[in-house]
Amino acid sequence: MTTGASTSMVLWGATGQARVLRGCMASQGVSVIAVFDNDDEVAPPFPDVPLYHGRSGFEAWLRPQEDPYEIGFLVAIGGDRGQDRLEMQRLLDGHGLRALIARHSSSYIAGSAVLGPGSQVLAHATICVDVTLGRGVIVNTAASVDHECAIGDGAHVGPGARLAGCVSVGRYAMIGTGAVILPRVRIGESAIVGAGAVVLRDVGPGQVVAGNPARVIRVRS
Repeated sequence: MTTGASTSMVLWGATGQARVLRGCMASQGVSVIAVFDNDDEVAPPFPDVPLYHGRSGFEAWLRPQEDPYEIGFLVAIGGDRGQDRLEMQRLLDGHGLRALIARHSSSYIAGSAVLGPGSQVLAHATICVDVTLGRGVIVNTAASVDHECAIGDGAHVGPGARLAGCVSVGRYAMIGTGAVILPRVRIGESAIVGAGAVVLRDVGPGQVVAGNPARVIRVRS
């Protein structure tokens, strides 16, 4: 689903990713009207946008809204918290808001690429021919995803990471800043590729790899 006619949106998550997304969506003519966060201690990211805490705060905000479907949303939760990102996306979907797609004006997205609802392609990122991004995928600043890659729901490709052709990234996986993934490598569900790693072979589900060449340093429980 794309932004369509939506001119206003909300963000779930009140830290740095929210700031990035507000700027990105402004270039698409979409303004942020509310921010939500589960952390009662987090400070408002914007002086001109109200911050609400938790699901109770969201429900209080939602009650007077006449047509929630006219309001878009994105989930500003990055890193290896892909499951949290999709949980919040399902919550907002379930209350009738529209999952948007963030496309920074400086990014390149091939015409044949498929971007799932809630996905975020940020400044100077490249999405090449026949790439598929799942729901709630983040492709961060200056990252490159080459031809025929498939990025699973809730995965995050960090700033400056390079994915060669035909790479598969499982759900909730995190590709760290500046990592390089060679062609046809498979990254398993919930795996983490460390910053600057060079991945020559498949990474199993939940494995955390680092180094050049990348080696398994632990397995997530």
